[in-house]
Amino acid sequence: MSGSERQRRLDELESRAAFQDDLIEQLNQVVARQDREILALRRRLEDLESRLRELAESAGSPAAGGHEIPPHY
Repeated sequence: MSGSERQRRLDELESRAAFQDDLIEQLNQVVARQDREILALRRRLEDLESRLRELAESAGSPAAGGHEIPPHY
């Protein structure tokens, strides 16, 4: 293998390594953003579940929804 061939291969490997470093950094940023989004969605889901429980509890009480049988029955 000649010196120029060796240099060409080395340059190609360095170019690939630089490209892969950039790609890894981009992917890392995507994963970090998705992690933040997932955490925010989990918080929203927990809030919605809590509100749903509260609504279900208040719907179950006769005073809250007027679900009691009227006196004339």
